[in-house]
Amino acid sequence: IICMIMQLKNKWRNAKMKKLLAVCLTAALTVGMIAGCGSNSDSSNGSSSGSDKSSAKTAKVIDVDLTSEEYAFGVDKTQPELLEKVNAFIAKIQDDGTLDEIFDKYFGGGEPTPVESAALDESKDQLVVATNAAFEPFEYMQGDSYVGIDMEIAALLADELGQELVIQNMDFDAVCLSVGQQKCDIAMAGLTVSDERKEYVTFSDTYYQASQRLIVPSDDTTFDGMTDADTVAAALADLDSSVKIGVQQGTTGNSYVVGSEDLGFPGLQATCQTYKSGSLAVQDMLNGNIDYVIIDAAPAEAITKAINEMQ
Repeated sequence: IICMIMQLKNKWRNAKMKKLLAVCLTAALTVGMIAGCGSNSDSSNGSSSGSDKSSAKTAKVIDVDLTSEEYAFGVDKTQPELLEKVNAFIAKIQDDGTLDEIFDKYFGGGEPTPVESAALDESKDQLVVATNAAFEPFEYMQGDSYVGIDMEIAALLADELGQELVIQNMDFDAVCLSVGQQKCDIAMAGLTVSDERKEYVTFSDTYYQASQRLIVPSDDTTFDGMTDADTVAAALADLDSSVKIGVQQGTTGNSYVVGSEDLGFPGLQATCQTYKSGSLAVQDMLNGNIDYVIIDAAPAEAITKAINEMQ
């Protein structure tokens, strides 16, 4: 009997110790989990957000005109009467201040006027415009509407001619070709006048003076302090093929990098990387895949401003 009593006491003590040990382990695990959660929370709210801010890269435009160009509209060679009307219209909106009002709207922070395109219908009297709506502020999209300097001019031109406006959006390097093939009546796409493009279109009178500019990451100091085109051009000429420069395919910036006898550009040794739009090129630069971007001055300013605001 005494032995049985001792065994029962030992079992009771063991059970009590096990229960106490389980309680202690549970408490320890709970404290650890709370501490762990607190640590993760601090990390996500503190160091992580700080890392996001520090990793957000921005771009800047080097305030030097690398070139001097003229924009014009490319008219179907088989429509000389349209060319006359377009030139008369350009003169009209220059004289009455309409063109300056459009420029002020886009360069002065005004509100764009959306332009709608009708569906192509050969049975109707339509003005068919070829463009590349990825070249802000001259042509770009807001939702399903077209906006931009050229698009507003196109809408006014169609009204002047008493025609319905049709806008055909395509890759930039197909714009002049489509007019040359009589698929469109006129190219309105921030076009620099060049002999190469004259093979496909007849250029109207010029309506805008343009230039090429260099975009670099904001922390790049290579071109800091350079205030003239010759100095910047010389620095670009010193770059080797390990340096990648992004351009919009088929643009004057593309010709500047690879060289063009037509436009008088000797070309660079740097590697030319082409994109469908300048925005894609700048974003790829900020992602670290290329070093610089060269594009027309007005789009350069618009693109960097838009992308920097999103960073």
